[in-house]
Amino acid sequence: MILEFVVSAIGLGALYALLTIGVALLFGVLGLLNFAYGEIVMAGGFALYLFRDQPWALSVGAAVVLAVIVAVVCEVLAFRPLRDADPITLMIASFAVSLAIQSLARMTVLPRAQGVAPEPFLGQRFQLLGADISVLEIGTLVLCGLILGAVAWLMTRTSLGIQLRAAAENFEMASVLGVRANLVIPGAFAIVGLLAAAGSVVLVARQGAVSAEMGLQPMLIGVVGAVLGGLRSLKGAALGGFILGVATTLLETVLPTGLIAFRDAVLFTALIAVLVIRPQGLLSSAKVRVS
Repeated sequence: MILEFVVSAIGLGALYALLTIGVALLFGVLGLLNFAYGEIVMAGGFALYLFRDQPWALSVGAAVVLAVIVAVVCEVLAFRPLRDADPITLMIASFAVSLAIQSLARMTVLPRAQGVAPEPFLGQRFQLLGADISVLEIGTLVLCGLILGAVAWLMTRTSLGIQLRAAAENFEMASVLGVRANLVIPGAFAIVGLLAAAGSVVLVARQGAVSAEMGLQPMLIGVVGAVLGGLRSLKGAALGGFILGVATTLLETVLPTGLIAFRDAVLFTALIAVLVIRPQGLLSSAKVRVS
């Protein structure tokens, strides 16, 4: 029982950490709280639906490609012309992009939720030290762990990652020192697309369906986790998302069945209590005003 809880909690925490990094990365580089992030996740889910009859690896690859394309196209068409705009304008623009993509999906390919059957091997279960573990839980943990490790390597060992971290700390100063905006910003959107695609693969495998509204929950998780950990800190955002995932699993385990419906109320009450003490987030040193 304890091992099952640990695997489930760490897996969900790692998934939420992926989602929060996608939000915090763009906020750090552009000052953009991107409410269209959920629609990038939805684009990955749509690719999984479109390629549902193809080999799983091919459908996952299609999800990555489509999510990255949607993310970069959003940057080129919607956010690049507003690069020097204030945060409120960027936030309103992201709302508009979110609604436009969601409406387009609802009117064309996803007027209603569509089923995407999980791969049979993901539903298999096995015994580990007396615990009943599913392949999907282990797969979630491994996939999210590998991607978090790859993002950490990219951010610390590559030129793009160093420029991204410099831009996230102080974009104006980084530009003066030679950081190229037309390389860093599209690169940040491409990474966000990759993270969103990974999130969509796990979410579709867990839910077994795709809809035009499927990005709403990941977007909220990303924003809340990033605020909890610190919008200006990628490590803080990852920590905030991880804590959110572990706390969600813990509440689902300990709350009586009749109180499960109040899980989010308990969770967000605790979040507010934390932010009263640390309004800048757990690992961020500076307070952030989005509006």
